[in-house]
Amino acid sequence: MHLSQLKKGGVVCRRGEDARLVNGATSTYGLAQEAIEAGQKLAAIIERHGFGEAVDLEKLAAEGALDVPVRHPDPAHMFLTGTGLTHLGSASARDAMHAEADTAGMTDSMKMFRMGIEDGKPEAGKEGVQPEWFYKGTGVVAVAPGDPIASPDCALDGGEEPEIAGFYLIGKDCRPFRVGFSLANEFSDHVTERINYLYLAHSKLRPASFGPELLVGDLPADIRGMSRIYRDGKVVWEKEFLSGEDNMSHTIANLEHHHFKYGLFCQPGDLHVHMFGTATLSFADGISCGEGDVWEISAPDFGLPLRNPHAREKKRDARVTAL
Repeated sequence: MHLSQLKKGGVVCRRGEDARLVNGATSTYGLAQEAIEAGQKLAAIIERHGFGEAVDLEKLAAEGALDVPVRHPDPAHMFLTGTGLTHLGSASARDAMHAEADTAGMTDSMKMFRMGIEDGKPEAGKEGVQPEWFYKGTGVVAVAPGDPIASPDCALDGGEEPEIAGFYLIGKDCRPFRVGFSLANEFSDHVTERINYLYLAHSKLRPASFGPELLVGDLPADIRGMSRIYRDGKVVWEKEFLSGEDNMSHTIANLEHHHFKYGLFCQPGDLHVHMFGTATLSFADGISCGEGDVWEISAPDFGLPLRNPHAREKKRDARVTAL
């Protein structure tokens, strides 16, 4: 089952090739709240609502009518976060990490990658090593499919990161509930990060895009997608990206645990969008993206591709005025 949120209000449920409006539903967020309060699965709540008019989901996407798959009505209560160094990248990299017995001379990034290889997939009921973690912002920077992803004027670069994101709603008892998964473009400034790794926090304070469809249910263990960049209508770069636990050094459960172990992130009604990382980005291949370039991230398990053009914000006056 896949869900899409309409910008004007309304939820589309796609099962196979059949896409229909969910009767009486104005938002995925509202449906998830119903499910938590009823103590039922989201799919059961949707079945109870029933289905109405059939829609052309691809046409809606082309018209820019689809929003982020789940959005909080108050952007201040929607948190965008993520984890890095979570994907194996390649078998050779993994083997090298296993073979390297001495951490002397290794960068902090490689040490953390090795920690994930060794203890990112603990046995059920046990706690694994915590991953790298970063904050991107609130719902203010959650960009709908098709809308521009804008670099701030201060940015030195703007590049895509094709990822999978999990959406989580916090119940009244402070427990997190997973709503589903979607494609994500975890947009970052890789030039700033490369200056010094301590600039990672700055490099991540950028928008991110999600959708167009939310996968309700378990995340496939082996996800194989494509990341592309279009310039003037032509593909200038493309590469396969892998995700899912078969291609990761951490389990999803371990990444979730180390995010929601903090009470700060377990406030009733809050919505969290957590990105799980990637091993594929055009910047690593020497690609520099400019205004007007279009990113496309796709994977068969997630339905329609996620597309966004690159833009740049106007210069802001960041001076502080004393009161």
